Amino acid sequence: MRVALKLAYLGDRYHGFQVQPDVPTIEGTLFKALKKLGIVNNPKKAKYSASGRTDRGVHALEQVVAFNTTSNLVTPRIINSELPDDIWVWARAKVSGTFDPRRKAISREYRYILYGKGLEISKMRHASELLLGTHDFANFATMDEDKSTKRTVKRIEIRVVGPFIILDIVANSFAQHMVRKIITGLSMVGAGARDEEWLRNMLEPDKYKEGIEPAPPFGLILRKVNYTGISFREEEYAKARARRELQDKRLFYGTTAEVLKDMRDAMGR
Repeated sequence: MRVALKLAYLGDRYHGFQVQPDVPTIEGTLFKALKKLGIVNNPKKAKYSASGRTDRGVHALEQVVAFNTTSNLVTPRIINSELPDDIWVWARAKVSGTFDPRRKAISREYRYILYGKGLEISKMRHASELLLGTHDFANFATMDEDKSTKRTVKRIEIRVVGPFIILDIVANSFAQHMVRKIITGLSMVGAGARDEEWLRNMLEPDKYKEGIEPAPPFGLILRKVNYTGISFREEEYAKARARRELQDKRLFYGTTAEVLKDMRDAMGR
């Protein structure tokens, strides 16, 4: 049978999603667990594939992977027993033998959480409307020259929560670093360093080229990969475990943030 799984993970301890030699990755850690359980011994023979890649330090709520297996141990609870406390499988689906989670995805949703001090959200919202629709995002991507950088952005929403700006973006797919470079571009507009005319020019890479740095990876979350005709069954036990561990980490990092603030203040302004 062919099975699809939804994964959530924190990316700060990993060198990205895709397996790489001699460094920890999300995919490499998952492969070890699947092999130890006898679910997948050889990813290539199992026709393993994933919905996409996330960079080093980027997090995910719904990364999707699929593979063929003869094992009856393919449940989130069993797989999670061999995974560390920052990677969780929480839903599964039986899919057709031809299902490819990357090619079959109709859209992907990302969220970026940005510290908003000094940024005018009204400028960012107005400028973000220019990004909607189909454009060549070459100035907002890091890709080989022979690959297309045309993408269709379907929705962008920007809101303020406390000191942070939350940006949600949905597109058919994303080029490498595209979301993080869009964040950089909109932040530059929000800070007054660039204007909307500059952003319009950035969407015409045949006429105007400018390299910009991607925003830091730690604020980015792959929120969802959307499909038609696929019904995932969520496991409540796995979700409850993930919530507990996320709450523990939230308390840890929240306390750490206060410790850092206290030490900074003690050093003077």
